[in-house]
Amino acid sequence: MIRLSFEQGRILGAMLEKAMTTPANYPMSLNAVAVACNQVSNREPVAEFTDDEVEMVLRGLADDGLAKMVHRPGDRVVKYRQALDDQLQTSAQETALMAVLLLRGAQTPGELRQRTNRYVEFVSLPELEEVLVEMGRRLLVVRLERQPGQKESRYQELLTGVAAVDTNVAFQSVTELSDAEPDAVPPTEPARDLASEVDDLKRRFDVLLDRLGEQIG
Repeated sequence: MIRLSFEQGRILGAMLEKAMTTPANYPMSLNAVAVACNQVSNREPVAEFTDDEVEMVLRGLADDGLAKMVHRPGDRVVKYRQALDDQLQTSAQETALMAVLLLRGAQTPGELRQRTNRYVEFVSLPELEEVLVEMGRRLLVVRLERQPGQKESRYQELLTGVAAVDTNVAFQSVTELSDAEPDAVPPTEPARDLASEVDDLKRRFDVLLDRLGEQIG
């Protein structure tokens, strides 16, 4: 299971975005990666990474096989490309959804359809939801419980781990996600202490990752 820090997720998300939306400017220079990470539009939260910080993270990603340095004749600087989609073996639709989730956090299917229209085309909302459910089965995303006042459930990517998820919303288990209808509302449970809920969730998530690793190995 691939686990990313916030910085790694932002950098890979930005590179995924640029690879799909501006392929003529890809691979990217170090400065271009930093600018893409720090742009104000289509980023939540907005970041302020320095070139040195981005370079350090990129080198770590390269060591992990999630990014590659590219040396091409005529280039005056080293350029970088992401390899996350190769590692995950994602389709173009899945890659687009992952990029937007890494860049903007948890979102509804409607928001995801609108925000991925620069990347790929989803014929309908049900088609997008089917892709999300399949990604859930592969432990790439999870559907969060619908909160009071919300009309739709939100989806969160799982690569950046439990810490990146808003602790004010409870998880629907991965097992339930694989069988549930996209907008099914899970049964209401008695409220529990938030800290205990988060600790329990982390333990369950680590066990799930260990089991998945054993199955893959």
